[in-house]
Amino acid sequence: MKVTRKIIEIDDEKCDGCGNCVPSCAEGAIQIIDGKARVIADKYCDGLGACLGECPQGALTIVEREAEEFDEEAVHQLLEKQAKAGEPETRGPAVISGGCPSAAVKNFPTSPCDCASQAKTQAPGGPSALGHWPVQIRLVPAGAPFLKNADLVIAADCVPVAYPAFHKDFLAGRAVMIGCPKFDNAQEYVDKLTRVFAESGIKSITAVIMEVPCCAGLPAIVKKALENSGMDIPFSEVTVSARGEILS
Repeated sequence: MKVTRKIIEIDDEKCDGCGNCVPSCAEGAIQIIDGKARVIADKYCDGLGACLGECPQGALTIVEREAEEFDEEAVHQLLEKQAKAGEPETRGPAVISGGCPSAAVKNFPTSPCDCASQAKTQAPGGPSALGHWPVQIRLVPAGAPFLKNADLVIAADCVPVAYPAFHKDFLAGRAVMIGCPKFDNAQEYVDKLTRVFAESGIKSITAVIMEVPCCAGLPAIVKKALENSGMDIPFSEVTVSARGEILS
């Protein structure tokens, strides 16, 4: 079914076929065909624009037009087909990847033995509690394996900088998605989180934000996504001061 939505458009005259945009598309929607970058089908493009900054010619833009609905299941099938064919290249234990290291889905070891071994190479602050990659809301696929039946932390991206015990107090044993409600597109966050809540069996959600006014939009986004998903998931909020103190 066709709907009016945002989607990537590629200007043939500007495109020189360099291919920089191909690995930047986590959905594998862009390929070089006859010397030009092409979106191979509308249903593979989520319209978020992760590929835009990789084009040296400025040939890629986001437009709003009538297009097939984004089909995440079709994307998974496409990526599996590309992985089996060896193109684009996948690296390490990637599960869902368009070849871009920033979007390659990975699970990290979390067993006591693995963490003890990892700690030998860590700073005195202790080993990382991060159990997966990616973490940015825009890059995490709604169907990522690490989201299945997870306790989910949705954090403003300034929080881990301000709050020194973020890994120990919030991240251990949880999945995490981070973003900035001020600089990113709020509706895109709502749409992504709606799919996550509807599809992944999330057990609980904790929103961790800064005390600054712009961060207040993040809990509102989560609540709207919960409403849209129709799911009843326990939800709590935590506010951190700019000096790294828990305020509520």
